[in-house]
Formats: sequence, structure tokens, C-alpha cells
Amino acid sequence: MRVAVSGSGGLIGSAVSPALLKAGHEVVPLVRRLPAAGEKAIRWDPSGGSIDAAGLDGIDAVIHLAGENIGSGRWTAARKAAIRDSRVKGTSLLCGALAGLSNPPKTLVCASAIGYYGDRGETPLTEDSPAGTGFLADLCGEWEAAAEPAARKGIRVVTLRIGVVLTPKGGALQRMLPAFRAGLGGVMGSGRQYVSWIALDDLACVVLHALVRKDLRGPVNAVAPRPVTNRELAEALGKVLSRPALLPVPAFALRLALGEMADPLLLSGCRVDCRRLDETGYRFRFPEIREALRHLLGLPG
Repeated sequence: MRVAVSGSGGLIGSAVSPALLKAGHEVVPLVRRLPAAGEKAIRWDPSGGSIDAAGLDGIDAVIHLAGENIGSGRWTAARKAAIRDSRVKGTSLLCGALAGLSNPPKTLVCASAIGYYGDRGETPLTEDSPAGTGFLADLCGEWEAAAEPAARKGIRVVTLRIGVVLTPKGGALQRMLPAFRAGLGGVMGSGRQYVSWIALDDLACVVLHALVRKDLRGPVNAVAPRPVTNRELAEALGKVLSRPALLPVPAFALRLALGEMADPLLLSGCRVDCRRLDETGYRFRFPEIREALRHLLGLPG
């Protein structure tokens, strides 16, 4: 298949694109610059509202991963607006263009996040669970709704509600590693909040699974089958690194350092189930947190 990919150079896209190529697909990235002569790429400018729709005509599938990093800076009003616009406006632009094509792709795999569910404690959550409340839940609801023009066109839309992506290359694990390697790691807040996680390697495979499984449609929770509490994550990382994980970070310190984003990103949680992936036969390479951490960090079992 010829697959257009937005966000191909990002944390997730950098794993998805090689996986697509290895599976025999052709990757056509969406780029914000002018493509070089002969380069197989499609130009778009989400902030400016422009896209080369003609370049999308005849593409077999689209994987839409682009969006601002939600954890890269304090959530000022301007920062929250930039995060929202990068997802909602970008998705609206892309899906509006797809809906106007005479030869649209058959499939759109669009990123979302488990932030959709909000802070839900220990309650098991499936794709049928209602949305939560707060900035991330509202954002994910708008983000997913922005793909509706593509669905109305008859494109099979799969919305991946992605959990906490574990990789030493970025995100939560990268930020945790220095303290834990120094023996200074520990739980955050109460440690009881659930972390619904997924190894980056598995996430790339889940994207390909969504691409080819024609019986998948709508929201799909992209999380490993066994979520852990923050305390269990800290203990597992400490044991894998052979370091103590005894120094807690109090909730007030996180709120002081990070402001509004501390609660939704670190101090709250949700226990998300991967039911749709189970039903369609996906088999995780790394279903357990310790084996996932060992693999990601290149450590022996």
C-alpha cells in the first residue's frame, strides 16, 4: 500500500515508518516544507490551513500522528491553545481534504489518547466507556470528532486512544531514567494512580494491525493488556535497573514544578482495557511491564 503519514519524524512516527517499510508498504510523509524535486512527499501546513490535496488522491491509506507534545512545557493558556490547534485543526484540515477527494484512501488511522477518559481511578475502561472531564478529555473528544468528515466519506476510520508510550528515546520513561539510574527514583504522589502503558515497539505494530484489519473501526485502546499502578511501575524500573526506588515525589512538589499539567499527566490515572485489540487477534510482544522495560533498555532478562 501507499501510505501517507503525518508526524513521520516524531516519537511514534519514527517507529511506525520503518515498520511500514519492513512490511512492504510505501511511506509518503506529510511535510511542512516544500518537497525536493522527485521526493515522494506531500506538503501541508496545519497552522496555515493549507494542504496539497492532489497529492493525497490515490493514496491507499493515511496514518495521522501529528500533534504538539503535551508534556514539553507548562500549560499556559497559549500553550494549551497550541496543543489543541495542532490536533483539532490539523485533523480537520486533513480529513476535510480527504473527504473532498474523488479517489480517497480506504483507511485512516488517526491518533488520539487515553486522556479521553480523564481521571477514573481503578474503574476498568473499555472503548465504550464515556469520556471524562478536564482539558485532555475535552481535547481528545474534539480531536476524534474532527475525523468525522472522513468517516462520512466512507473511509474506515480507526481512532487509536494511545496510552503512556514507553521508550528511552522520549516521553515518560526518558524523563524517569536519570533519577532511577542514580538510585533516586520513586513513586509520584500516592503511587496508586494507574498507568495504562504500551511499549513503542508494540505501538508501531498496533498501528499496522489497525491498518490491515478491516473489521477494526472507531475507537481502539492502544494499551498493553496489564496496566500497572505508578508504584508498580517505579518498583519494576528500579528492579530492572538494580537500583532502589524509595524516594517518593510528593504531589505538592509536582504541582509546584509543573503547574496545571501535574495532575492530568502524573497524579491521576485510568485503568484502560485493550478489548478491541484482543477481539481482533492482536498479540502483544511485551504484555508485562518488566519484560518491556528490559527490552526497551537493552538489558538481559
